[in-house]
Amino acid sequence: MRGATGLAHSYGVPPLLVGLTIVAFGTSAPELMVNVVGALKEQTDIAFGNIAGSNLANLGLVLGGTALMSSLKLNDQIIKRDIPLLLLASLATIIMILDPTLRGQVSSLDLSDGLILLLLFCIFMYITFKDLSESTGTEETIEESSFWNKTSVNWSLVAIGAVGLAVGGDMVITHGVALAAFLGVSSTIIGIGLVAIGTSLPELVTSVIAALRKQADLCVGNIVGSNIFNLLLVLPTTAIIYPIKTDSRGALDIGVSSALAALLILIFLLNKKVMGKLVGALFLLGYFIYMAYRIFN
Repeated sequence: MRGATGLAHSYGVPPLLVGLTIVAFGTSAPELMVNVVGALKEQTDIAFGNIAGSNLANLGLVLGGTALMSSLKLNDQIIKRDIPLLLLASLATIIMILDPTLRGQVSSLDLSDGLILLLLFCIFMYITFKDLSESTGTEETIEESSFWNKTSVNWSLVAIGAVGLAVGGDMVITHGVALAAFLGVSSTIIGIGLVAIGTSLPELVTSVIAALRKQADLCVGNIVGSNIFNLLLVLPTTAIIYPIKTDSRGALDIGVSSALAALLILIFLLNKKVMGKLVGALFLLGYFIYMAYRIFN
């Protein structure tokens, strides 16, 4: 994360775009690695639960907890462009999950679904980098003398992090399946609960640090961007490698995370663009209530 962010700053990338792209991709890397390893081992129950649970944790646990620590000002661009795209991606995923179920078939996300979602991801990246080309060099960058501004150091950190993620992803899948068997619960529950919270820790750390530094753009952009990456890059990549079995409960998980994202638009319109501590507490409470329902039901 530090290496990727350092590289972005060295090229003059604005904070909001750092949050929506570099930081979002970096914090989604654990989900990507866990899911790719799961697909290669044909263990996609944990993979889907990881994505659905991670998106829930990002909005309910991470964003809610961060707002509880420090009020967050919502950026116009995130509300008007990025959250609608996240809702579109969520709706497309829900339709893909429910369509086979309504026709009496086994629900799954396969190669064709993955390609459609990747197409949406390409559109998102095109729009984002178009904005980047218009704003590069206008934001403040870190000092040239900074140790973390050295390109060689940042590339080294990125490489070390990639190796660590590969090892960690394999361990998560191997021990996650074993834990599910030991507890007598489905792998999906392990994925949506334990694994999802674990892979959301980078978002939590990044958002808390951004909030403490009063960088709301980076904080909210990180959460929204990470959820978009999860749905439009991590999920389809997994489906292309190996089909992901899903059901109506998976659609409900995606739907609840979409509802939390939609609430941000209402907060923007009705609360002077600020997500305060009370709203943060409600997001946290809603997350824990839903997770209790999902796990024990």
